[in-house]
Amino acid sequence: WVQDLWPESLAATGFIRNPRVLKAVGWMVKAIYRCCDLLLVQSQAFVEPVARYAERQKIIYYPNSIDVQYSRVVGIPEDLIETLDNHFCVTFAGNLGTAQALETLVQAAVHLRDDPDIRLVLVGSGSRLPWLQAQKQAHGLDNLILPGRFPMEAMPSIFERSSALLVSLNAEPIFAQTIPSKIQAYLAAGRPIVAALDGEGARVVHEAKAGLASPAGQVLPLVANIRSMFALSAEARAAMGGSGQAYFTEHFEMQMQTRRLTELLEQACK
Repeated sequence: WVQDLWPESLAATGFIRNPRVLKAVGWMVKAIYRCCDLLLVQSQAFVEPVARYAERQKIIYYPNSIDVQYSRVVGIPEDLIETLDNHFCVTFAGNLGTAQALETLVQAAVHLRDDPDIRLVLVGSGSRLPWLQAQKQAHGLDNLILPGRFPMEAMPSIFERSSALLVSLNAEPIFAQTIPSKIQAYLAAGRPIVAALDGEGARVVHEAKAGLASPAGQVLPLVANIRSMFALSAEARAAMGGSGQAYFTEHFEMQMQTRRLTELLEQACK
């Protein structure tokens, strides 16, 4: 089940730039794909790139889902609850790494720091969390909240209290082809989405009528969308969230996806 395009993702994130190493990874990917009877891809835009390394008839679009049932409820700190409940909080949840266009989010916080109501809440951890903490201090960004990482079971409470949910990726062709898994989680949560990305991820947000999307890496359009979301009525934001939740049920719901996977595996075994 192909979640990322290799070797393209390695080059886009900057972890590997040596052309010979990337070529060797490409050979490895081709060998792995050749040994597979079935190749599932999480984005429709993955079909063509994967077909460069594998027979097209083996490739099937099978998107990510998320289990919205949690066996236990995990509390969140009181200071985070106070922030979420008393401000217009646009919450990002997930890895804070090189692919998430964090420079764009920091610059957005700079533009929004004089607005007393709006907060950007970046929940999670990753290789760039120390950089974010340094930027927060250097720019005096009291509106940039970095509460750290929480278990998955805490996410429903955080999402429910958030005014909108934020997703961002770098302006790289490879990232325009992917659907970040957090989009499914955001849709399932029934909260409006502010997206700063290109391609498939933005298409889903628009098609679901679940929020507002701006081009990847562009600060001012992102700031404008955050302010536009803030200006909407609570009813209008709730309608976006409801539309996104309905789209999730139709396209990504876990039980439906489980039945689909069972069918694909049974067909592959015939």
